[in-house]
Amino acid sequence: MTAPVVTETSSMRLRRAGALVSLAVTAFCYVAMETLPIGILPLVSADLNVSMSMAGTLVTGYAVVVAVVSLPLTYATRRIPRRRLMSTLLGLLVVATVVSATAPTYGVLLGARVVIAITQALFWAVAAPAAAGMFPVHVRGRVMSVVFSGAALGPMLGVPAGTWLGQQAGWRVAFLALASLALVAFLAIVMLMPSVPPEQEHAATGTNPEARRYAIVIITTALSVAGLFTAFTYTSVFLTTVSGLPAAALSAVLLARGVADFIGISAGGWATDRHQRLAVIVPLALLAAAHLGMFWLAEATLPVAVLLSLTGFAMGALTPALSNRVMEVAPGRTDVASAGNSAAYNVGIAAGSLLGGIVLPTLGVRATALVGGIVLLLALAVALAETGVATTAARRTSPVGGNR
Repeated sequence: MTAPVVTETSSMRLRRAGALVSLAVTAFCYVAMETLPIGILPLVSADLNVSMSMAGTLVTGYAVVVAVVSLPLTYATRRIPRRRLMSTLLGLLVVATVVSATAPTYGVLLGARVVIAITQALFWAVAAPAAAGMFPVHVRGRVMSVVFSGAALGPMLGVPAGTWLGQQAGWRVAFLALASLALVAFLAIVMLMPSVPPEQEHAATGTNPEARRYAIVIITTALSVAGLFTAFTYTSVFLTTVSGLPAAALSAVLLARGVADFIGISAGGWATDRHQRLAVIVPLALLAAAHLGMFWLAEATLPVAVLLSLTGFAMGALTPALSNRVMEVAPGRTDVASAGNSAAYNVGIAAGSLLGGIVLPTLGVRATALVGGIVLLLALAVALAETGVATTAARRTSPVGGNR
């Protein structure tokens, strides 16, 4: 007896699209919540009567929590249906953000942010599989690029807007505004996201599972992010002290990079649906070339500004491409594999910042671009090595989404 064929209606398509947009809004909220204290740190420090360095742990402590809990928490919740899990995460995000906004002491604020960081770690592990599971595999890259676009808008729009609101009405109002937006996303997820056990989704496991290729993707992620942050951590210093960019123009140049990042995410989603490996290799080559170019042309203001935007475009394109590779070659569950990729990303941030911090006092800020470029060349070499370790079965052309 054959199973009945379910014909998709326009209402079902609209619900899926609405759920996808809700995931993008959630990504925006999380990234904005993680980085907002950077813009309002002096306000928080003065209001809660703590030092700037102590207030800074609201950002650094957040990142550490995300990196540490991603894998174990994802494994522990792997059997919970996506809608129930996402609804719980967003509910906790709303409550903890309200607690942050009303925190009477620094300790309460820090505790609330730890809760938010824990939910964010789990969100990034399940967001890609949840989004991909609602749509056909051949559009998986574009689907994930929508979610990552929301994340890209967090620092580009959310932080400046939150900083302005904090300056005008107080830092607590900025947190309340984010809580309100998260509440909208929570209601949309509850109403629109399908409730399916994770094991029944087509995106629950890798399309062409291969442990060795997954390891290469994870290493590529860590190295590429480390290479980027070796230089990006000190971009402002590089631009103003070496390239001669006026301080007044710094925000405009960084905004241009953010816009390029956003455009790159869409381009990367489109490219990875057509040729997954090239969608990783080409952005990595662009990143390495741009960093080396910034080193050689360091004193030329306009070329350096253009190359900086190129790094934004290339990193934006690389993000959905790497996530799509994780979904393709995950040796087990894609949510656990995505958690591993998220952890690798955070390791890359920490390693790159540390490496840049070592290069800065010894070789100078200009050398951060050179060292970052070398690390990115290493990431490119690792990505190119994937073909050499692929199994005979994995080398076959996949019927979905182009050459894998």
